[in-house]
Amino acid sequence: MSEEIDLSRILAILDDEYARDILTHTSVEPMSASTLSERCDASLPTIYRRLERLEESRLVTEETELAPDGNHYSVYSANLDRFELSLEEGSFDLELTYREEDVADRFTRMWEGMR
Repeated sequence: MSEEIDLSRILAILDDEYARDILTHTSVEPMSASTLSERCDASLPTIYRRLERLEESRLVTEETELAPDGNHYSVYSANLDRFELSLEEGSFDLELTYREEDVADRFTRMWEGMR
């Protein structure tokens, strides 16, 4: 991975029970904040605060979906594929691997959701 990862920031995020719950739930299927609120037994403001931190660190992604009535809403998906922490020669090394699907797959999924 080319960008610098802030080890203490990532560990602080993953130390939070709600953030871990969000990641585990959204690793199965994309979910709205209100669904996450129910599944994680947390208030909506708590979920939004955790989602913001997870998004800033690229651990979740946000997408817009269209509802049958024509309105739109956001759903969140876990973007973390692999978390590897190693200790070598007196220093920690953190490597994160992200899922990020390509643009064509994302466009196809969005198009199919509009039908």
